[in-house]
Amino acid sequence: MDDQEILGRIRSLVNEEHELREGGSPPDEAKVQRLEEALDQCWDLLRQRRARRQYDEDPDSASVRDTDTVEHYRQ
Repeated sequence: MDDQEILGRIRSLVNEEHELREGGSPPDEAKVQRLEEALDQCWDLLRQRRARRQYDEDPDSASVRDTDTVEHYRQ
């Protein structure tokens, strides 16, 4: 998956999250949680790719990390 595909996936997930939150009824919190985790994974993958490119490494060698890893980064 290249950067443009990842950004497209991020846009799609954000749109889906907005639809859930802006719907007339309370959103399915489990689904919102899964969307947020998928978004975090996409952003992490994009950051990995950009960092590898910055340091003259192959961005295609970046991989999606599991949600437990991504969700527990220190901010």
